[in-house]
Amino acid sequence: MLVIDKDCYGTIAVAWAICLVLLALDLCFIPWKWLSIPLAVFIVVFMFFVMWFHRIPKRKTAGSDTVVTAVADGKIVIVEKAFEPEFIKKECMKVSIYMNFFDVHANFWPVDGEVKYFKYHEGKYLMAFYPKSSELNEHSSVAVGNSHGDILFKQIAGTFARRIVTHAEPGQKCKAGEQFGIIKFGSRIDMYLPVDAEIKVKPGDLTVACETVIATLR
Repeated sequence: MLVIDKDCYGTIAVAWAICLVLLALDLCFIPWKWLSIPLAVFIVVFMFFVMWFHRIPKRKTAGSDTVVTAVADGKIVIVEKAFEPEFIKKECMKVSIYMNFFDVHANFWPVDGEVKYFKYHEGKYLMAFYPKSSELNEHSSVAVGNSHGDILFKQIAGTFARRIVTHAEPGQKCKAGEQFGIIKFGSRIDMYLPVDAEIKVKPGDLTVACETVIATLR
């Protein structure tokens, strides 16, 4: 059964309304069937793609209080040491996941713990794979902690993303593998982990949210 993120109903409705108008214009005003029929098929396929894109997949999580899993589906583009200035405020291991237009964009808690920090930042809409998008683009920052350390991750909007949904409040308990939000269309996740965490991924690896182990905490 296809489960659609409830925060995306409005986005899907707008997309479908536009598509239905285009479909009506196509069938009523384009007299050449060799053109109008393929165009109509494309519009209908796109309508169902929009709905499929905003689905919430069923996943079996590998995460725990020490095992950190991927927040999102995508591709690892950065694994490096970096200073995290917003909450942790010290050197961390940074792991970035880039989500393309065809990846599931629902986001899931990467580890068991408690939300220690949350802040939404307005910003630009640069291409999500640009390094500066982490600082300049619209994004939400969430920090989760437990007895093994704190992890901060950012949901970063891309060129086509115009809304980030984050269900997080300081003090909230979180369980690895449970959904907490979604980024609409192309985007990126930056994860900041303790510098002594044992990283299990490298640039170029593909990730599956909840299932791909990003690191283990000591």
